[in-house]
Amino acid sequence: MSAEYAIIVKNKTRLESLIERFNTKAQAKFYIERMGGNFEDYVLEHETFHDSLNALQTRLSKVIKHKILERVYMPSFIFTEKNLIVVIGQDGLVANTAKYSKGIPMIAVNPDKQRYDGVLLPFDVTNFIGGVEQVLSNRFPSRTMRFAEARLNDGQRLLAFNELFIGAATHISARYKIAFNNAVEEQSSSGLIVSTPAGSTGWLSSVFNMAYGVAGMFEKNLQRKQPKFRDDELLFAVREPFQSIRTQTGITAGIIRNQSALTLESLMPANGVIFSDGIEADFLKFNSGAVATIGIAKEKAVLVANEM
Repeated sequence: MSAEYAIIVKNKTRLESLIERFNTKAQAKFYIERMGGNFEDYVLEHETFHDSLNALQTRLSKVIKHKILERVYMPSFIFTEKNLIVVIGQDGLVANTAKYSKGIPMIAVNPDKQRYDGVLLPFDVTNFIGGVEQVLSNRFPSRTMRFAEARLNDGQRLLAFNELFIGAATHISARYKIAFNNAVEEQSSSGLIVSTPAGSTGWLSSVFNMAYGVAGMFEKNLQRKQPKFRDDELLFAVREPFQSIRTQTGITAGIIRNQSALTLESLMPANGVIFSDGIEADFLKFNSGAVATIGIAKEKAVLVANEM
């Protein structure tokens, strides 16, 4: 790989966002403490992140030139084959970056192992440089991940690294017609989650936790299992489906494969949305007349693995 620059993708810390909102650190502290919050936790998180970022930049500069890209500017940034991507932050930042990565290898770094689970963050600041060197030599272990895709009947499409949400933009019930595996029905629910394997430990897991929690009230020996499915599959789950004279609950979950797409027709005159990876600002309108086909996208993300 003939990379000329490493692009370090980062996000603002919670403290930085608070200071933007309240103009000064002192005013942010006053607000948080007045509300009963622990402002020192914000400070500790900020300092730990920037210590990790500084260490990462110091080590990286000895191997390759680099630039920092803030998450907010990523949709307008064009990654090229002259780049390698180093993501430092939470798992969600990896997911968001992947959609714009164009298959360029991503080295994901956990800046704070005491705070972040790091399911998608195989490296830390002490060992990530090995991953960088392997990418530069074009000999690196990796995980190739497929995206979920929502395609509307007007040609618009949206990719998701972790999951798609299809439903209402507010807390009212979503109304739609659903078709899957030759079955069709009208539904009213809190919307659908369509998860990739990468997202199975995220939002989808909370749906399973809720289902097990409710079922566990009546079945004491219920064994909890986390959802597992293959890299070439998606899993969808309907959230809180409601049974009525007009709406059914026969289609509540399923596995989507290349030959079995999920189709949804909106019955909502307004406020219907499809968004991906928890980013509500990155959405498609899903109102009456819109038909969404949910399936596996052709695009792939390449996440460098830590096997050293």
